[in-house]
Amino acid sequence: MNQHAKVDIRHSTCPHDCPSACALDVEVIEGRSIGRVRGSKQQTYTAGVVCAKVARYAERIHHAERLMYPLRRTGPKGSGQFARISWDEALDEIAARFDAAEREFGAESVWPYYYAGTMGLVMRDGLNRLSHVKKYSRFYGTICATIARIGFAAGTGKIAGVDPREMGVSDLVVIWGTNPVNTQVNVMTHASRARKERGAKIAAVDVYNNETMKQADIKILLRPGTDGAFACAVMHVLFREGFADRDYLARYTDCPDELEAHLKTRTPEWASAISGVPVEEIEAFARLVGQTKRSFFRLGYGFTRSRNGAAQMHAASCIPAVTGAWQYEGGGAFFNNAGIWRFDESIIEGHDAIDPSTRVLDQSKIGRILTGDAEALRGGGPVKAMLIQNTNPMTVAPEQALVRQGFAREDLFVAVHEQFMTETAQMADIVLPATMFMEHDDLYYGGGHQHISVGPKLIDPPGECRSNHEVMQGLGRRLNAVHPGFDMTPRQLIDATLKKSGHGDIDTLEAELWRDLQPDFRTSHYLDGFAHADKKFHFKVDWGKVPVGTGGLMGAWDKMPSLPDHWTIIEEADAQHPFRLATSPSRSFLNTSFNETPSSQAREGAPTVMIHPDDAASLSIADGDAVTLGNMRGETTLTAKLFDGVRRGVLIAESIHPNKSHIGGRGINMLTGAEAVAPLGGAAFHDNKVWIRKAPVAA
Repeated sequence: MNQHAKVDIRHSTCPHDCPSACALDVEVIEGRSIGRVRGSKQQTYTAGVVCAKVARYAERIHHAERLMYPLRRTGPKGSGQFARISWDEALDEIAARFDAAEREFGAESVWPYYYAGTMGLVMRDGLNRLSHVKKYSRFYGTICATIARIGFAAGTGKIAGVDPREMGVSDLVVIWGTNPVNTQVNVMTHASRARKERGAKIAAVDVYNNETMKQADIKILLRPGTDGAFACAVMHVLFREGFADRDYLARYTDCPDELEAHLKTRTPEWASAISGVPVEEIEAFARLVGQTKRSFFRLGYGFTRSRNGAAQMHAASCIPAVTGAWQYEGGGAFFNNAGIWRFDESIIEGHDAIDPSTRVLDQSKIGRILTGDAEALRGGGPVKAMLIQNTNPMTVAPEQALVRQGFAREDLFVAVHEQFMTETAQMADIVLPATMFMEHDDLYYGGGHQHISVGPKLIDPPGECRSNHEVMQGLGRRLNAVHPGFDMTPRQLIDATLKKSGHGDIDTLEAELWRDLQPDFRTSHYLDGFAHADKKFHFKVDWGKVPVGTGGLMGAWDKMPSLPDHWTIIEEADAQHPFRLATSPSRSFLNTSFNETPSSQAREGAPTVMIHPDDAASLSIADGDAVTLGNMRGETTLTAKLFDGVRRGVLIAESIHPNKSHIGGRGINMLTGAEAVAPLGGAAFHDNKVWIRKAPVAA
């Protein structure tokens, strides 16, 4: 008689680098494998919806090509030639190479490097503890959120906003600079609810007619890096036509009269010439916002990945302050809830061991750092040894020509702890197999919502995979790195972190599944004042004193406009580089996660670049032609896709495909720069001037 496999429904949280941090219901089969993954209906933000790539997570966690055992390189760097070794051999060699680098070049010659391949606090941030205890070079994470956070906090004083579930009771949801159909599906859940139940309108502001814009009622298509100009013209109309809430402005904002005077010359005609948005569309959008008290501005990361990104975020966030939309349920703005968690990560990260004199190296400048740029090295010596977790810089980092050159150094020792043989792992001397999130315990928060949760271990890992924390423990013993955090289990670290943060203990949180930390209505809407010392929303910004964490002032921060404006620091097209390129996220990849799953590969296909048909015709480029894009940093070759959903002169290349997927093996980040974005750093991935031409036909 056939017996049905036992299937239990267990709960978890998606760990990937996405603000949604979806609450998950996971089918666990016979305690050994997983089946279908669904969004939990019990958590009110996830609301039963999860993206397709995570729904198919069994395809990833049980993938035949997962790394299972430690490996040592046996051939030239990048050759992919490795031999299996034991964990003791691997950790002994890493420790010996780190110690040798420290003896010869000093502790700062070792640079542990990580990012958000997991958003779990224990597995993501624990590497900092090793850096702090050993006085290795510290890490400044700049690739993702730095620019956007600064821009939002410049106005509100805090990285927190309206309850994002209030999109569901809004009358106008403005989705600005983000494509949630691809990247944050739950945003669309709540916005669509408002449209269905209230007749609300959805407006999308973006640089191409993406999947979100296709679902929107109002579509604002602009050129990359011109959102600030568009925002200023909208506010110009709001003041000019009497839609500014004078009472609200007087009570809650710092300099409304000065702002109004400043905006006199920021007319729709002025903004149209810069952004490409027709005057009538600017005025119609402004009037709709002005007439709709419950206007919810859901602001994203994409439009901040520009050299003027912080100023753009600030300009957009000023609009609901002009209309007073913050006063109403379903009105105001939201970007991220980082300001509400209050997590004390001192044990996880070893804050008590920090030596402030130890240099801090910028994640985005890894290419410059590994090729000996003195400024990027902060005046110190070379990096000689690295341990990399949770990130794939050989594909995702800017200035790929320099990144490749740096990783090819024979005098650089690299250990990579990974789930698959990524292009970074292929350049390593030692490769370590890593667990996935259902194979270890961790602590999570949702940047795009208000919940915290424990993600428990659900199944055992395959082969000899070990968690990030286990690797830290093994290296800590070998390197004589002494700290209580190395002696604790992940559950003990979670428990201690929750208690130090005032969030109770692990057992209580685990029993709750997901805890809602959303502040009350008055706090979320800043009705008792904004988070600046004067309790005002700041239209006028001192960019040298923005109230968020800092790695030091960077870029042309002293040239930033103090009032909302179009800051002309972007990489403008010129005669040699007549196009502007943005590298936007795809639907089926998440940075380079899911690059390896067959369903995601099938959906995304080969790398393409979207080009307006009229631009293509002028260059004799046909749909499907191989084309090469280039600038002063490098070149990449991919396939042309004729697409009339962009402004003339704009190119869009969705996703970060593996370098090897590009014709010639050079990926899209050959074209992106690592110049620090003012005022506190970051990478301008969507701000590139390029040329494009038909690639020669191979003989």
